[in-house]
Formats: sequence, C-alpha cells, structure tokens
Amino acid sequence: MADTLRVVRTAGLQIDRLSLQVDRLSLQVDRLSQEMRAFKDEMRAFKDEMLAFKDEMFAFKDEMRAFKDEMLAFKDETRASRIEMNKRWGDLSASLGLLVENIVAPSVPRALRQVFACSDEAIEFLGVRLRRKHPSLPDRNREFDTVAAGCGYVLIVESKVQLDSGAVGKFVDRLPEAREYFPEFVAGGYRFAGAVAGLYVEPSVVAFAEKLGLIVLGTGDDLMEVLNSSDFTPKTY
Repeated sequence: MADTLRVVRTAGLQIDRLSLQVDRLSLQVDRLSQEMRAFKDEMRAFKDEMLAFKDEMFAFKDEMRAFKDEMLAFKDETRASRIEMNKRWGDLSASLGLLVENIVAPSVPRALRQVFACSDEAIEFLGVRLRRKHPSLPDRNREFDTVAAGCGYVLIVESKVQLDSGAVGKFVDRLPEAREYFPEFVAGGYRFAGAVAGLYVEPSVVAFAEKLGLIVLGTGDDLMEVLNSSDFTPKTY
C-alpha cells in the first residue's frame, strides 16, 4: 500500500513538473509567435520601403536624364554664346580700328597744335596702329594706336571705344617704356607725352587722366577735341 502511494505521489509530481514544462513551452511558443509576427510586420514594412526606394530611384533616374538633357542644352548654348562673343570681340576690334583710323588719328594734329602750339606743317611723323620691335630685345614688340611727332614732342595715343579709369591707369603705367621703341626720337632729344581717346569720356575719367598728366581726346563738334582744362600742362618723359 505504501509503495502504491509513493508511486502515485511520484507520478503526480512528474505530472506537475511536466505541466509546468508545458506551460513554459507554451509561453515560449507564444513569444516566438509574437516575434515572428513582429518580424513579418518588419519585413512587410521593409518591402514597402524597398518599393518606395525603387520608385525614388526611378524618379532620380528620370531627373538625371532631364539634368543630362539640360547640360547638353547648356553646352550647346555655351558654344553658341562663345561663337557670338567671339563675333562681338571681332566687331569690337573692327570698331576700335575704325575709331583709330577714321576719328582719332585725324584729330591728333589738332591736339599737338592746341597743347604744344605745333602747327600742322611742323608735324614730322604720324603713324596709325604701329607695331614696333624693341631695338635691343628682339622677342619684345608693342603696338601703338597712334603716334605723332613734331616740334620736339612725340605723342603716344591710346584709343578705346569706351574709356574708363582702369584703361587709363594701365596706359600711364606703360607709357614711359614707349621711349624704348622710338630710339630715333630719343636721340633727337624729343620729349614723350601721352594721350587717351574715347568716343565718350566721363568727366571723372577726364579728371583722373588729367591728374596723371595725360591729354584726353573725346568727340566734339569737329571729330575729336581736347577735353582737358584750359590751364592743363601735359606730363612729358
């Protein structure tokens, strides 16, 4: 009898232990099921994100194609603009040539007469768009818009379609070296002076150039006239 009770009691304990294990297993299964559902939801969300990313990539591809087309169009426009700019520079160069040859050069004797009291008959030399080589440095050369000489003076004229202070400053910095390109006049004791010319010259530019000792030529009643003050004395070199 005692043995039977012991067996029954032992079986009951095993049943309870087994039941507890079943409960634990059930909890683990529930937890695993929840994790699987969560994983499934995450995968579904990831799939949606991938689909959205795919759509974005398609949109980006379309944008890149449009950008490429725009760049090709910009390249064509740039090429056309460069061609047009080169044409304008050519036109401007031609305009400057006409300005020098047809307007400035005929007015230089007048400037010599007005500033240096040098008559037209006393003008010994008048050159337009001269290219001179340096007498002692063969690799150096320089082009001069207009050069006139007479009465012991050599007038170097720089012409611009639109004259500004920047151009005046650059010209006056290089003006003294002009003597190196005309040794024949230096040997004759000639004094060098500078002049700037433009179709229209702002009063402020006239004042700036005059302060630097330059003669200023601008359009007036008769081709170009001297725009300097009546008491102006040019700087000579």
